[in-house]
Amino acid sequence: MHELIVDATPPRPFLKWAGGKGRLISQYHPYFPQSFERYHEPFLGGGAIFFHLLPERSRLTDINPELVNVFCTVRDAPERLIALLKGHAARHSKDYYYQMRASVPIDRVERAARLIYLNRTCFNGLYRENSRGQFNVPMGRYKQPLICNADLLRSVGRSLRYSEIQVAPFDAVLDQARDRRDFVYFDPPYYPISDTSKFTAYSRHAFAEADQIHLRDVFGALAQRGVQVMLSNSDCEFIRTLYAGFCITTVSAMRAINSKGDRRGKITEVLITSYQ
Repeated sequence: MHELIVDATPPRPFLKWAGGKGRLISQYHPYFPQSFERYHEPFLGGGAIFFHLLPERSRLTDINPELVNVFCTVRDAPERLIALLKGHAARHSKDYYYQMRASVPIDRVERAARLIYLNRTCFNGLYRENSRGQFNVPMGRYKQPLICNADLLRSVGRSLRYSEIQVAPFDAVLDQARDRRDFVYFDPPYYPISDTSKFTAYSRHAFAEADQIHLRDVFGALAQRGVQVMLSNSDCEFIRTLYAGFCITTVSAMRAINSKGDRRGKITEVLITSYQ
């Protein structure tokens, strides 16, 4: 058993992330498995579900190497990361933002600090890359952005100390999750439900309809093993048909990312589980 450490600042997502599940946890909570021994999250993103559950054993993966590097750095080198972020905070300006956006640090801790700095100061906290893998989001309009929350980063680092964090495609979970002792949560790029929502790639790696079908096949293969699987996605006929035969629950969510404030509002999503 790992020792229990109670932090004055509880761990929670330290990045702004499109599609983050922090506001939906209260709706998800009744549907989490009552017990499991190993937690897997193949689309890591901001990690809201991990920080809510704080499992003793976890495997966190994503195909975005910069995101994985940030989580590993918060776990392995929090003090140096905090020092670098304080430096970014002291120099923050429009010119400095675009200077940092154009930079390509080689050192992994400097890369992590750059990503957090850009994430905390860019438009809507959006992570987006062009076809060359370059971050290309403009600066946001924040008067006093919180660039370095040292207490939170230390708390997050402690919560990740026993986590396995790797760059991996979502189907790599098939090599790890074996039976009912495993709980897998999938939070993929959502299936677009309108012409204005067809942006499904925040990195240069698109997530097409064929990927949604492959994900369903992975979901089904895990379910056949007895693995406890949960998935969130758009509430639409395509997704409901794909997962017919599994338990589908409707949840209410807020559309948080839109350039026009009057187009942000409540929508429905689906939460799908392989178990009752």
